[in-house]
Amino acid sequence: MDQNQLTHEILDSAYKVHSALGPGLLESAYKTCLVYELQKKGFSVEVEKPIPLIYEEIKLDCGYRLDILVENTVIVELKTVETFTDVHTAQVITYLKLTNKHIGLLLNFNTKSLKDGIKRFVL
Repeated sequence: MDQNQLTHEILDSAYKVHSALGPGLLESAYKTCLVYELQKKGFSVEVEKPIPLIYEEIKLDCGYRLDILVENTVIVELKTVETFTDVHTAQVITYLKLTNKHIGLLLNFNTKSLKDGIKRFVL
């Protein structure tokens, strides 16, 4: 499956979860349901995946944690915020750089329509 089809399938699952639950819940609720939907589709899904951070001689084995990594290819970061900020964007870009991945999705489930809470990143 190519990356575009994979991101389409991830977004399809996110829309399903958002349609069923609506806005207003904690991020952890959406994460659990999205992971469930992705696993039902047969995707390999890693949750809260540690990302090491290396700076000169310093190595932090778990400097950060990805919300979701799908098929070892697409990083999915979930939010339940009023609106995205530059920090949210920087977070996904940093995760992409630290993991040498090329596709990231930033999803905000605290929106009336999920289409208003999607940002796709390609490095």
